[in-house]
Amino acid sequence: MKSKTTKRKNRNPLSYRKRNYRSIMASEGLTSSHVTIRETDLFILADKDVSAEAAHLVLAYRGQLENYISRHPKFLVSLIPLEMDSLAPPIVKAMLSAGTQAGVGPMAAVAGALAEFVGKDLLKATSNEIIVENGGDIFMYRRHESHVAIFAGTSLLSNKIGIKIPANAMPLGICTSSGTIGHSLSFGQADAVTVLAPSTALADAAATRLGNELKKKSDMDRTLKIAQTLPDLRGVVIVKDDQLGVWGEIELIPLERDKTFT
Repeated sequence: MKSKTTKRKNRNPLSYRKRNYRSIMASEGLTSSHVTIRETDLFILADKDVSAEAAHLVLAYRGQLENYISRHPKFLVSLIPLEMDSLAPPIVKAMLSAGTQAGVGPMAAVAGALAEFVGKDLLKATSNEIIVENGGDIFMYRRHESHVAIFAGTSLLSNKIGIKIPANAMPLGICTSSGTIGHSLSFGQADAVTVLAPSTALADAAATRLGNELKKKSDMDRTLKIAQTLPDLRGVVIVKDDQLGVWGEIELIPLERDKTFT
């Protein structure tokens, strides 16, 4: 199963790659689990080891996506929103909806959707707190305030600023797109576009859309204005070189140490 289409050849954003930033994630007593099934690679923090449960969920949701794609091949490759399908499984409907809201193809939401659906099911079944990270796209539910760092590659701002996430804002999707780092698809050149939304699938799709829009620093204001037109977003942070753009319900904090979240 491939993900978001790009102008770069033979890229698959779900494919496994070594993710060194995971080694600096602060767990604060949570237990880490790492689930890799074919191309899907999840890092999970929860009250206990949830590897077995998460693996079962990944297989189930991947199966739903792969079966749907086999019958609807346009779902895999479309760069524009597709019509809703009332007969589609819930994860497919979430991706179709996110693509429509953000103005992109549904596969732009695939990493966030998998993180969200696996995370919500784990919350129901096994855990009181959960963080599911899928290639930089995060579904988070904590019972206390948390801080999320913004990794922006070689930018001087990378891992120097964070976002304060109040407990009453969760569960929350926190997704980042970059045109300069990683394997995610982007037609832009932002170092990082981080989007907060109640739906992790939507946050993922919106981060892709906004990342596509910013090709140079002078695009910052226009991209932030576009963010304001996208429904149901909580906030956006954009980093390009030494420039920072912020919109929405965002409280930035300085970071004294390299932590992905605390």
